[in-house]
Amino acid sequence: MKTILDLTKEELEEIVSPKFRAKQIYHWIYQKYANSFEQMNNIPKDIKEKLSSEYVVNPLELVKVEESLDGSKKYLFRLHDGYTMETVLLPMKKKKVDEDGKTIHLTKYSICVSSQVGCKIGCAFCLTAKEGFKRNLTSGEILAQVIYLKRDNDIAQNRSLNIVYMGMGEPLDNMVNVVKAIKMFKDPDGLAIGARRQTLSTSGLSHQIEKLGKMDLGILLAISLHAVDDELREKLMPINKAYNIESVINAVKNFPIDARKRVMFEYLVMKGLNDDRTSAKKLVKLLHGIKAKVNLIYFNPYPNSPFQRPSEKDMMDFKDYLNDHGVLCTIRQSKGLDISAACGQLKEKTDNDMA
Repeated sequence: MKTILDLTKEELEEIVSPKFRAKQIYHWIYQKYANSFEQMNNIPKDIKEKLSSEYVVNPLELVKVEESLDGSKKYLFRLHDGYTMETVLLPMKKKKVDEDGKTIHLTKYSICVSSQVGCKIGCAFCLTAKEGFKRNLTSGEILAQVIYLKRDNDIAQNRSLNIVYMGMGEPLDNMVNVVKAIKMFKDPDGLAIGARRQTLSTSGLSHQIEKLGKMDLGILLAISLHAVDDELREKLMPINKAYNIESVINAVKNFPIDARKRVMFEYLVMKGLNDDRTSAKKLVKLLHGIKAKVNLIYFNPYPNSPFQRPSEKDMMDFKDYLNDHGVLCTIRQSKGLDISAACGQLKEKTDNDMA
């Protein structure tokens, strides 16, 4: 059965009458986190019966959740067709109180959403790639991940958070549904999550980056780069054969970015592979002329992986070289190392347990 979350407010107005009912339903779903039509006590019975005969509110069934000592939580959800996918809650800044116990600021969160079941890209270091591609998620299934996590963690509707399209799948390979979700997240009658709080991460589908740029949605862009030459990148990311580094860089240069923001380049660092000074030098040259920020990421090891986590010293040397040569660089602090942190790891572990 379809989910009502697939419908924009305008699409909902076309199937309920009078139109103001659509806004009321929207408030129930996105601001009160209603899990069923029955909970919507100011909606007439005939409208609820009509909607419930065609739609469900929540399309996700929780299979498992793991919580890390650092507060991050990884959720595994089952969809209506039996497929499963992951969503991650990341506490980015802990709650702070003053000496009198008064709250200075509440915990700040990011939610990492999936856009596909499986993935076509086939990156050598990614567990999600092992299962192949099953299907795209609908816009409603993307929205549902955020609603579920906000409800489950008592995050009020008016609490801002960040959305990162960095979970399972390639967002630009599901462009229609992802773009619809981006727009729906922004709706002030819905979750009201602005464009600047949404970051889309892509493995580098150049033509899709160009199309997304022309839409000028105001979102932030992150590029999964991971290598500084085509030879290594093709080994790590087969997509590079179709969209090489030069084509990705050219597409990025034309992408509209807020004057106060930067394009994020994600660089997954693997011991003895791309963590040396030569790679750092090439990266500085590659990003010349781009208002960029490089986010170095420790490789998260998983069973039977051919790659290894780099040393802290090599990570610091790499970061310092970039910063010293004019490229803003940070190291992403790994989260959830005591749970199934790698993308697709909880899914694989659970599938194996059930086999």
